[in-house]
Amino acid sequence: MRIHRVASVLALVALPVSATIPQKIVDHANTRPHPTLFPLLTWLRDNAVELVFGHHPKQTSGHPAESPDPLPKQYTDEVVLRFNVTSYQQEEAIVDAAARLFLDVWTVTRDFVDIRLQKDRIRPLLSLLPKPLHESYKTLIPDVSAMVHGTSPSTPFNINEASGGKGDDSLRNLATDTDNVFFRDYRPLPVITQWMRLTEAMFPSIARVISIGSSYEGRDIPALRLGIRRPDESSRARKTLVIAGGLHAREWISTTTVNYVAWSFVTSYGTEPMITKFLEHFDVVFIPALNPDGVDYTWQVDRLWRKSRQQTGMRFCRGLDLDHAFGFEWDSSGVSHDPCSESYGGSEPWESVEARALADWARNETRNDKVKFVGLVDLHSYSQQVLFPFAYTCHVDPPNLENLEELAVGLAKAIRLSSGESYSVTSACEGAVLSKDSTMVHRGIEAGGGSAIDWFYHELGAHFSYQIKLRDTGSYGFLLPKEHIVPTGQEIFHAMKYLGDYLLGNNGIEGADYELTTGGTVNDHEGSSTDLRRAKHRR
Repeated sequence: MRIHRVASVLALVALPVSATIPQKIVDHANTRPHPTLFPLLTWLRDNAVELVFGHHPKQTSGHPAESPDPLPKQYTDEVVLRFNVTSYQQEEAIVDAAARLFLDVWTVTRDFVDIRLQKDRIRPLLSLLPKPLHESYKTLIPDVSAMVHGTSPSTPFNINEASGGKGDDSLRNLATDTDNVFFRDYRPLPVITQWMRLTEAMFPSIARVISIGSSYEGRDIPALRLGIRRPDESSRARKTLVIAGGLHAREWISTTTVNYVAWSFVTSYGTEPMITKFLEHFDVVFIPALNPDGVDYTWQVDRLWRKSRQQTGMRFCRGLDLDHAFGFEWDSSGVSHDPCSESYGGSEPWESVEARALADWARNETRNDKVKFVGLVDLHSYSQQVLFPFAYTCHVDPPNLENLEELAVGLAKAIRLSSGESYSVTSACEGAVLSKDSTMVHRGIEAGGGSAIDWFYHELGAHFSYQIKLRDTGSYGFLLPKEHIVPTGQEIFHAMKYLGDYLLGNNGIEGADYELTTGGTVNDHEGSSTDLRRAKHRR
């Protein structure tokens, strides 16, 4: 190992960590190195991570864990109900009633609608619904307050208490021989930033921390850029894939999954041929928290906050929905103009500071043919779906619809083969459609104009853009326990490997090589998948 790399890591570890993380003292000389191909690097990596983030929480008989905090008071007597629906009219009735009562709609699918509300508001809600729906619901989460508490990160671990004063043997038993120290729990933003810098210092040849821009409250929006440019590529636009999470603040699993996939790519370079080849031909930009203000707010104040923290025209209704704030088809049907709505995208296109920051960064990257974006993978939760453009309407198909669908099915299959979990595949407009029986297409909380994947697809020509809704299907909703962090990360890593293999021209799916080499943007709604197939056959 090069001396400067070791020095960089040690210097980084010496950086101050967030005040929420206790100081850790680790005896490096007596920590057992890992029996891998690069024992020194692995030993340094694991102990550096443990020094910054602490060991895996472990209760000892002589030193019990601290008492848990009281249950969050703002969720007292709250439940989550699931209404099973059989028609678009029923879906629309539920969502309209929820809007009238200012209830929190968690998700809308073709089969069910999940709503969070206080118990004493169940009867008023039912009074606004058709009678068939009065018997078609069940309680999904009976105690939201307890669920929030039960899935909150563990109390910070004190290594001196864990060792019980018994010396080096106890410390040695606490040492981990896996790469998942960081992924054993959810992490706040300051810790995520430290982890990104640590990753850059340990893998300087392939990893670089960059800034996408700043949030409404002035927080940095960091990203981890992976890739190796070959000397013969200096004059060509670098093909780039963006993997983003944290657009909706309460979806913690999206943020940690972005980090997990980034770490998996980094540690697979040089050992997995496909990943190695992919990072030599493509850059991958990982953005774990595009909405840092909202994410921080979920840690400090309200675990179930969804939007950004930007001030709106209504004093008591803050925040914009970032996935309705991008400029493409911003004012299409289905977009809410109520600042109190969870899907409010602003009073005009690009009002969201964070959405505009991402767009400005992306446009700047493409100037002078420096970068060619090939896709955006926008991670969300929950409902286990792979969604492809367009989100703003179901009446217009993207020109490469056939390839989008076929690749989406491949992503879902890769997930199923890796973990057994089933992810459904559909267009983003149908992922939450409420009514299609007129020219006005009413939508639920997710679909509609101004989406990130639509803008990347249409404006940047990123023709392999997807929104993936992660685990689970509703048992926990946005409060997914930490035990699901690694399994979710692993299945999405397998999906991204499939995507990478496809972009390299493998997997037996036509179209990637043609679209990546021809480039260009989709500047109108004309064209069809049939036209694209004909063009491919004329090559």
